[in-house]
Amino acid sequence: MGRMNAPAHKETLLTVPVAPGMVACPSCDLLFDVGALRHGEKANCSRCGGFLTRVRDDGFEKVQSYAISGLVCLAIACVFPFLSFESAGLESVMTLPQTVQQLYDQGRPDLALLVAAFIIVIPTAVLVLLLALSNCMIRQTYYGWMPLVTRLLFHMQNWAMVEVFFIGVLVSLVKIAHMATVVIGISFWGYGAFALCFISAASNLDRLQYWNELERLRKLNHAG
Repeated sequence: MGRMNAPAHKETLLTVPVAPGMVACPSCDLLFDVGALRHGEKANCSRCGGFLTRVRDDGFEKVQSYAISGLVCLAIACVFPFLSFESAGLESVMTLPQTVQQLYDQGRPDLALLVAAFIIVIPTAVLVLLLALSNCMIRQTYYGWMPLVTRLLFHMQNWAMVEVFFIGVLVSLVKIAHMATVVIGISFWGYGAFALCFISAASNLDRLQYWNELERLRKLNHAG
């Protein structure tokens, strides 16, 4: 794989690449020509080992499928019981939205807002944007709002705490199980499936391949 030692900006993967097939390592700025990669092949930086890109011919279709599945799983997670606790003859059933409501009722509206944003609102918005953008790519359609929305999407991904929340719940269950009887509801498994779909949808959208395809569609749109 050919490479150039000219300096490059560290946000190259977050903006349109300087040339089709060229990508800069986000860690050390070394430029690489990855235009010769084929389906299933990936590139790593030869200097620092950082991940550069992976080519998937069916990447947008996978993003679309995982995004739809994730939204369905999240809907299930918000409707059915998440967990139920039983101790000393008393039983408490809690749904996912009620976890936010409980924080608000306890006088922590700031924490309730953050929890709702990080585990429900932002992840939902990310999947909706992924679904919209992947659908445009599959249909080979370009709109002027797509570059701005894409940058917003990549920024919002950093604030989605889906897997962090789910792992935190698993750790808490281990401690709570010694004090009360815990029954895992359908919503718990629904959110677990949502977390897997969310991670899969985000990981299947390769930023370099996406920006290159978006630039190609933009040129075709202007030429037409």
